[in-house]
Amino acid sequence: MLHRERGAALAVALILLLVLTILAFTGMTTSITELTMSGNEQFRRNATQAAAAGVEQAIARLGGVATAPGSGPTVVPAALLPGSTTDRSSTSTRYVGDEIGLPQSSADKFIGLHFVIDSTGTSSRNARDLQTQGVM
Repeated sequence: MLHRERGAALAVALILLLVLTILAFTGMTTSITELTMSGNEQFRRNATQAAAAGVEQAIARLGGVATAPGSGPTVVPAALLPGSTTDRSSTSTRYVGDEIGLPQSSADKFIGLHFVIDSTGTSSRNARDLQTQGVM
């Protein structure tokens, strides 16, 4: 009776080793996928922040935007953000028209100049964000 049970322990040990190997491989693959996903989320946030920085820079340059009828948009090509080696922003600012009858203005004496800013932020792994901002 002892002679028939000699190889059973080896077979069970090999099956358990195979199951543990599969579990380890699955855990490693899952952790690598999660690490990639968290990196992608960080790059998406960087692109969003780059687009927001582009809007702020375009607002600071509103005085240089042409307000003549039919004038094209003022485009600032993609440029690296200060302190970054991968994050860029580019903007397009266009004059939409005059706004009259502004609230709290007496007898329509104040006129608002209406601009629209389109800002594109980019980062690593082709992360991209587009923000549109109206300014008066």
